Amino acid sequence: MSTQTQKNMSLKSLLKPSVISKLFEPIAAFNVLKTVQIKYYVHTTRKEQGKVVEKFVDEITSVTKMSEADYKVLKQVKTPPKEVEFRGSNFNFPCLNRRFLDGPEPTYHKIEGGYKTYHHKQPFHFYYNDGVLPEIEVAYETWGNLNSNATNAILLYTGLSASSHAASQEDNMKPGWWEKFIGPGRPLDTNKFYVICANQLGGCYGTTGPSSKNPLNGEYYGTHFPMVSIKDMVESQIHLLTHLGIDRVYAAVGSSLGGMCSVAMASLYPDKVARVISISGCAKTHPTSIALRYLQRRCIMEDPEWKVGHYYGGEYPLKGMKLAREIATMTYRSGLEWEKRFGRLRLPGEEPSLCHNFEIEQYIEYQGLQFATKYDPNSLLYISKAMDLFDINEFYEDEESSGLSRIKCPTLVMGVTTDLLFPVKQQRDLAQGLKRSGNSSVTYYELNSIYGHDTFLLDLNSVGTAVKGFLETQMSVNGNLSKSDDSIIL
Repeated sequence: MSTQTQKNMSLKSLLKPSVISKLFEPIAAFNVLKTVQIKYYVHTTRKEQGKVVEKFVDEITSVTKMSEADYKVLKQVKTPPKEVEFRGSNFNFPCLNRRFLDGPEPTYHKIEGGYKTYHHKQPFHFYYNDGVLPEIEVAYETWGNLNSNATNAILLYTGLSASSHAASQEDNMKPGWWEKFIGPGRPLDTNKFYVICANQLGGCYGTTGPSSKNPLNGEYYGTHFPMVSIKDMVESQIHLLTHLGIDRVYAAVGSSLGGMCSVAMASLYPDKVARVISISGCAKTHPTSIALRYLQRRCIMEDPEWKVGHYYGGEYPLKGMKLAREIATMTYRSGLEWEKRFGRLRLPGEEPSLCHNFEIEQYIEYQGLQFATKYDPNSLLYISKAMDLFDINEFYEDEESSGLSRIKCPTLVMGVTTDLLFPVKQQRDLAQGLKRSGNSSVTYYELNSIYGHDTFLLDLNSVGTAVKGFLETQMSVNGNLSKSDDSIIL
């Protein structure tokens, strides 16, 4: 390229690295570019740009005549150090997360099959706002065998984000969320009991919920889905039991949301429950729990991709769902565990930045990432709100008698001292409320586990032992032995 041609080029084009690399030898390209940029920014008036370009081109042309050896010598020339007036940050966004595998975690899968479905073809009426659906489906799985007189059934209620897949079975061999608790000789012993677990109404793993289609118009329900209550969840599974030919369950068992449901079932349908287990549950929701779940809902609803709940077939509200799960993760575990597990451990090779520097940061974000696409955001909104609205007394018009006074069967209540989401005071209040209401067969255990609310998923030794002992021990109901039900375990 001639000198004249170079002079006619604009300074703007000369500043492009791709042009510089073509004009000059690679070894000089960076130095020349830096030189031109420095000189260019010194001159700010448009009137001088023409002369500046011509002058710089002449200088650049002379520079290109240097040999590679000359450049090496030039690079070794030391210039007086200049005082640095500003040196800021240049972070790489978005922050990257490496897969985090350390430590015990619950087993949750995105379930897309391997379950049975009960189709309730009659209109289903909801407790709130006169809501009604033309029909519902309930996804469920079973383990063990139902005995001839149908008295050995255990109905296992799930938590908020769990599916019907509580344990592996022939139609789905993946580990379930209560895998170590269900099976021959285990706490829910399938040699003795017929265990049933269904996806909650409003969920997204086979049971009718916001992500289901309205059979009347073929469109996704989205936020046109009726408001759900704990009472509705219980009644949907009462329909399932009727379908299975079971009039009364040996036990209603549940943890977290499931612990609310097991208590509600025994209160709403006392003749259909022989005994109750409620782990990390309550009779009414604590304000702190409401606030924590409210924040999760706001994260989803503030995501532009949420589109007022009608995002099906379009962009998924991933950011909102991810952040909601990160907040939820903080409520599921305890500071005691994180102090022992993470402390202030730093990530190796990471300079201080606005991204991850501590292992606990990486862990929280990974929990959000791995769950965000497993669960439907609208299901989280509806079911978490149902939990917040729960008060066992709300379902009865008679204000003088509590919902707990209807529960007379043997009841096991378990709480965890490190639970942030369901403070242990709630389980104490539940057990005491049952006793004050006249139930003389209440057993209360308080566990000192480091796993917080997730203890019911992870602590097989403590939780499993208590559950197995309660289920397999003869219980008296207000002083009378319940032989008809207990005979199956002898």
